[in-house]
Amino acid sequence: MCNDLIIQDLHVSVQGNPIIKGLNLTVKQGEVHALMGPNGSGKSTLAKGLMGHPFYEIDSGEVIFNDVDVLELEPNERAKLGLFLAFQYPTAIPGVSLANFLRIAASAVRSAETNGSENNELIPMREFRKELRAKMTQLGVDDSFARRYLNDGFSGGEMKRAEILQLAMLEPKIAILDETDSGLDIDAVRIVGESVSSLVGPELGVLIITHYPRLLDYIRPQFVHILLDGRIVESGGWELTQVLEAEGYDPMREKYGIAETVQENTI
Repeated sequence: MCNDLIIQDLHVSVQGNPIIKGLNLTVKQGEVHALMGPNGSGKSTLAKGLMGHPFYEIDSGEVIFNDVDVLELEPNERAKLGLFLAFQYPTAIPGVSLANFLRIAASAVRSAETNGSENNELIPMREFRKELRAKMTQLGVDDSFARRYLNDGFSGGEMKRAEILQLAMLEPKIAILDETDSGLDIDAVRIVGESVSSLVGPELGVLIITHYPRLLDYIRPQFVHILLDGRIVESGGWELTQVLEAEGYDPMREKYGIAETVQENTI
C-alpha cells in the first residue's frame, strides 16, 4: 500500500469563489514539506479542503492517499485512513476534558467502525492513561494539562500544544499543520516546533503551512513550496526560506505576474 498523499490539479472554491486553482503536490510518509505563502494565497483553504470541511467545495482534481480517493470519504474516514489536521484556530469545548477528548478521538480513529464514535469501544482506561502519560512526557507537557477543558481558557501556545498532543496520540501517517505558529510568541514557537520535531520520523509525513520561516528553524523541511494565488509557483529546498526571509513575497509576485491578494476567505 502506498502511503503517499498525492494531490493532482486540485481546484477548490469557497462560496463560489475559486481559491485553489490547479495545485499539484505529493507528500510521502517520512517527509517534511513546508507550504509557504502570504495571507490570501489559499493555504488554509487547501488544508480544510483536504480534510473535507463542508464549506470548501472541490471543483475538480484528485487527492489519493493509501491508494484511496480521499475526496470520496467523509472527514472521519479520512482521519481513520491516516490524515490529521492541526487547526490554525482550535475550538474550545467547555465541559470536555482534554484527556476524555483524546480517549474518544483515539478510540474512533483506531476502531474498525466507520459510522461514528458512538459505535466504538473505548481504549481501556489503564492502557490509555499509560499511553497518554508517555506522550506527555515525550512532549514535556505537565500531567495537569490533560484534566483541563479542551482549549477552554487556553493561551495561544497551550492550544497549539494541545493540537500537537492530539497528533502524538492519533499517530497519523500524514499530518497537516495549518499555521501552527499563528499568534505565538518566540518562546511558544520554539516549544511547539521542538514538540513537532520530536514526533517526526519514518512513519509520519508532515505538511507545514505557514507564511513565516521562523517555525521552520525548529522543524527543518526537506522540501519548500511557494503558494501564490492558489498555485504552487516554486519548489525547492531550505534555500527558498532564506530567499523569503530576505526578500519577502513581492519579488515572486512580480516574477509570476500575480497581483497582491486580499485576505483569504476562510470559514
